[in-house]
Formats: sequence, structure tokens, C-alpha cells
Amino acid sequence: MTNVEMPEELINDLDIETAARVGWAWRDIRRGTTASDARDVIYGVGGSAIEPGQMDALDLLATVESCRMGDLAEHLRIDPSTATRAVQRLIKDGLAERVAHEGDGRVVAIAATERGRRIYGEVFARRRALTLDILSGFTPDERHQLADFLERFTAGMDRAVKARKRRSR
Repeated sequence: MTNVEMPEELINDLDIETAARVGWAWRDIRRGTTASDARDVIYGVGGSAIEPGQMDALDLLATVESCRMGDLAEHLRIDPSTATRAVQRLIKDGLAERVAHEGDGRVVAIAATERGRRIYGEVFARRRALTLDILSGFTPDERHQLADFLERFTAGMDRAVKARKRRSR
């Protein structure tokens, strides 16, 4: 086992086993045998397919009229240069376009195109249908709890990673 800093609350064997189980489940979701099949179901295949990273950007762009590059980078939790490359690909694929910023013409804003909004809607519907199918094996209370736990897990991950990055500087 590697010498990894553990929070004081995770000192008993049950908590350590639980952390391992969560880690293995996370790994399996990310790269499990069905992960590529799930990506195909959600994001499509062939000429109409969209990359998951493109959908991540469209998750924001389809819900706003336009946004600045910095806002998109912040939403995606990536640095602005990575966001610029992502936007270039969206533009190349006809999913987004550069538009004038409402308040300042010197600022570049990005907006989803009609095609981008249509594809976003299709992918969103497929993602929702797959999620509902997955959740059908849970009771209504369990579905609600799972959503709460996943939101808390994500917020906890953000906090823990930020704290570790600060300490490593």
C-alpha cells in the first residue's frame, strides 16, 4: 500500500474498506467493460456522434444565450487554453460559434448553434433515458438518496482536491 495521507475520520477498517469499494465502483464506471457501450448509447456512433467533452461544453452553451471563454473554462473546471481548444473543435463541428459579447464587443463570446442545440437535446434525452433505466432498479427513496449522495460526493471531491493542491504548492 502506498503512503497516502488519510483524513482522520477514515481510520477504521470499515471506512477504509468502504473507500476502496467506492474507488473500485468509480473505476468501473469510468472504464468498465460497458463504459464504451454506454458512451455509444448516450453520445451516438458514426457521423452523428459527439464527444463527451463536447457535450460537457454544450451542457452550458445550450442553457445560455452565450458565454465568455473564461466562464466556459470555469464551468468545465479546465484552464482557459484547454477551453479554447475545446471551443475550436465545437466550431469546426458546427456545434458552436463565436459571437459578439453583449456588453463589450472586444470580448469573444461563444454560443451554441442551432445544430449544437439540437444535438444537445438528443444526447440529453438519451442520457436521461439511460439514467432512468438504470435507476429503475432502485426504490424512489433510494433514487433520491443516490442523487443526494452523488452531489455530496462531487462537492467533497472538489474540496479535497483543492485542499491537496494548496498543500502541495
